[in-house]
Amino acid sequence: MIKITNVKIEGFEPAIRGMRNSFNSWDKSDSLFHEDGTFSIGPDDAKLMKALSSGPPSESKFQRMIIVWCDIDAPLYWWKQFDTYKVGTVANSCSTMHTICEKPFTVEDFSVDETFAIWEAIVRALNDMREYYLQAIERGSMEAAKSWWRYIIQLLPESYNQKRTICVSYAALKAMWKDRHNHKLSEWHEFCDWVESLPCSRGIVTPKERIQ
Repeated sequence: MIKITNVKIEGFEPAIRGMRNSFNSWDKSDSLFHEDGTFSIGPDDAKLMKALSSGPPSESKFQRMIIVWCDIDAPLYWWKQFDTYKVGTVANSCSTMHTICEKPFTVEDFSVDETFAIWEAIVRALNDMREYYLQAIERGSMEAAKSWWRYIIQLLPESYNQKRTICVSYAALKAMWKDRHNHKLSEWHEFCDWVESLPCSRGIVTPKERIQ
């Protein structure tokens, strides 16, 4: 499971302005701001963006200036692969270390395709240890609490869902899409579908037509 919310995109206007510096062609820019504050990309600017995007990274530097912010809820096993991309990305996560015991565990806290008995058993075990942890805290037994907290962290499955707020450039999204759009994890397919839905994604971040 992956859920992407609170999407915000900035940087098209300065990226386009900078893109035209190499050609001294600012007068040919046909993108504009509207009275309501929205920004629309003109066909001439879009054509140049797509032409530069088909070349090497040195020609498509404008992609690094278009920035996306969003919240992503995804399992730890997906975040481990996302963390491969350190250039052009920043992330602040909910702290598993500090907040893992704030509420009881439920099956909905994990990305599981079906609720088998084993998952219910894992959740029960985690909640039992959480209860022992809370009891130790109440008794003031910090060493015991620390031990139970460690047991929880050690047992926690990689399917546990974590929320992160990320900041990522179009250039980084292009690399992710290229590497992962045919990945075996369904979460990457959902992520790449979202990338394709972003403004001016086709031909800039992803090919004009999706590669199967």
